[in-house]
Amino acid sequence: MKYDHILIRYGEMTLKSRNRKMFVSALRKRMNRALDGMDVHIKTTRDRGYIDLLEADAYQVIEKLKHISGILSVSPVVKIEKSEEEMKETALQFAKDFGAGRTFKIEAKRSDKTFHLVTFDIQDMLGGYVLKNTDHLSVNVRKPDHTITAEVRHDAVYMYHDTVQCLGGLPLGTGGKGLLMLSGGIDSPVAGLDVMRKGVEIEAVHFHSPPYTSPEATEKVKKLVDIMSERTGYDIKLHIVPFTELQTTLYDRIPDNLSMTSTRRVMLKIAEKLAGTTGAEAVINGENLGQVASQTLTSMHAINEVTNMPVLRPLLTLEKNDIVNMAKQFGTYETSILPYEDCCTIFKPKSPKTKPSLEKVRKFEERVDFGPLIEKAISGIETYTPNSEEAAAEFGELL
Repeated sequence: MKYDHILIRYGEMTLKSRNRKMFVSALRKRMNRALDGMDVHIKTTRDRGYIDLLEADAYQVIEKLKHISGILSVSPVVKIEKSEEEMKETALQFAKDFGAGRTFKIEAKRSDKTFHLVTFDIQDMLGGYVLKNTDHLSVNVRKPDHTITAEVRHDAVYMYHDTVQCLGGLPLGTGGKGLLMLSGGIDSPVAGLDVMRKGVEIEAVHFHSPPYTSPEATEKVKKLVDIMSERTGYDIKLHIVPFTELQTTLYDRIPDNLSMTSTRRVMLKIAEKLAGTTGAEAVINGENLGQVASQTLTSMHAINEVTNMPVLRPLLTLEKNDIVNMAKQFGTYETSILPYEDCCTIFKPKSPKTKPSLEKVRKFEERVDFGPLIEKAISGIETYTPNSEEAAAEFGELL
């Protein structure tokens, strides 16, 4: 079957009313960027989007659309005139591609109420014609192997039988901006991509402690940012914070069982300051309730106490297997499991408190003037941007 259009169904945008135009415009912008260089024409309406394929291949275009937040599903379609004969012949062409012994049904949607056939009559006409002109199919209206859909709209009839599920959510750029705390493990890239699915643009911050952490660990995080950027079509800036002096001070001056709590608090203080310069309205992390000592409710309360910014934890209640599956789906898993440890892993205390006393944490932190060390770390931040000249040069050196 030669498809000439792709039908685009919106995600949560359909819940919007007065400001839906803004969401549709943002989605169109993302599609234009994703399909740049492909021979297509994009049309968006309040309720649906359509892509005229011109000379482009339908499934190559769909592969690009699958990763755009705001699109719930897509279907490659054939656009025909509102003629009974054309509808019957097109339905038959779809059916001829179905395997022997398979079942089908016809589904009709009639938004053009002036069309001379009602929904039931369209289904009866097309189903009867297909059944009469094939000998390898049977009808099953409850659980068919294939469904041929005819949408009778005001401008034409759109017919299709394949629906590809996409990300859903909201178009990128419509949900504000967040700062992702990117460790290099499995969880944090998934958390960032999941929040982006809700329309939030992000920048990322990573803490490294050379010589305790290796250059390979930093390159691993850059690679994760590259993967995330390629998947979303949005170049995510990565801010790399030199954390050695702060971390060794924390290790020396804070009791071992409270050092992880204080480390997280200092990281969050730096993230808050960085968010203020990047326009981020929230901090995002990959914490999962009960996974490690610093991710109990008591620990989270003690850590959050240093900031008034919202801290988003999209993976909070998920099972680890679900997060791993999401990482594999997003394409970050293989890079996340590379054996290069981050600073939190290397300086991990032997017996961290799962219920740290906020009063004790404050008492020990008051004995150290962290302010100058925090400012020094912030002044030493290096920023990496995918697809920049610097990134291209670094990649060339690796080859």
